Amino acid sequence: MSAWVLPDHIADVLPSEARHIEELRRELLDTARSYGYELVMPPLLEYLESLLTGTGEALDLQTFKLVDQLSGRTLGLRADTTPQVARIDAHLLGRAGLTRLCYCGPVLHTRPARPHATREPLQLGAEIYGHAGPEADLEILQLALDSLRAARVGNLQVDLADARIVNSLLQAEPMSDALRHDIHAALAIKDASAIVRLTADFAQANRDGLLALVNLYGDASVLEQAAQCLPATPAITEALSQLRALAEQIPGAAISFDLGDSRGYAYYSGMRFAIYAQGASDALARGGRYDGVGAVFGHRIDRDRPAVGFSLDLKELVSAVKPLALRAAIRAPWGHTASLRAAIASLRSRGETVVCVLPGHESEIDEFHCDRELIEAAGQWLVQAL
Repeated sequence: MSAWVLPDHIADVLPSEARHIEELRRELLDTARSYGYELVMPPLLEYLESLLTGTGEALDLQTFKLVDQLSGRTLGLRADTTPQVARIDAHLLGRAGLTRLCYCGPVLHTRPARPHATREPLQLGAEIYGHAGPEADLEILQLALDSLRAARVGNLQVDLADARIVNSLLQAEPMSDALRHDIHAALAIKDASAIVRLTADFAQANRDGLLALVNLYGDASVLEQAAQCLPATPAITEALSQLRALAEQIPGAAISFDLGDSRGYAYYSGMRFAIYAQGASDALARGGRYDGVGAVFGHRIDRDRPAVGFSLDLKELVSAVKPLALRAAIRAPWGHTASLRAAIASLRSRGETVVCVLPGHESEIDEFHCDRELIEAAGQWLVQAL
């Protein structure tokens, strides 16, 4: 095998795409900052027990592991940044009130999440800690939508669900972890026959409710259907009410519901959403509520804080949007004279891109598509159109 061949689902990012990704990163972090979110930068690797605390088996299987030569302990390369941000909120910041945090950095996956996906996503996200009300749910969803709009993504569709609906139907039934996993898997693919088989020993109301979830997806009428055919438990009633209220407050996006969608069931505790765009093969952003995520980082009850957030992969996002037009650059001759160097420095200090043409490369085409050049006229350096 050639020394330059990279592992499967790992790739270099070349100049044009890298420029586009960086432009999107700045746009989206600026959008988060405009909402009052503070940037944090967790490390790429941590001790494994900290990295995987409370995250469940799925993240464990996605995490690369190695041995720390200094301590002899097992380290993990993060597969998701959210647990790290929860740790920062719980033990480093320790604030009693509201905390808004955002982040952007690479994560690594042992296997691609789906065919043709990268194993090194560039994950960007935002989290709110300390508010249990629906106001935080709405804010994080609005921020996710505004982030995609800042990236110039149009025709957005928000798909809403709530983990409390499925959890309410399952919590009263004794079952193994394997059976719980199989039920969630059957719901994910809308397999009614599997639900019937897997829930044969369940109470009739819970069994009928789970079977009904297979068909409870579509527009807002789904919520009325659900109110009629699902058990009227407090959790289900509250979930349906909050989903209805949330949908009414999201302007400029199509809204759909999938009440049987229980992806991330070991993680989410309430409202969850996925945002799609026309032409994208999968959701561009996902998020929801995961209360108590910080409580696992110790024994302090006061860190059992409500939390809601979203994340997206900038590498995937860049493939779904058109790149910004390159900002025009200036071509300048190479030279050591003080006047030339001063002219170039002055232009760069004003935000211009100035590309110096090295000797022998005058006819080469560069990434920046220079539309002007720096020339000397009557002892002065002037910029003129090419």
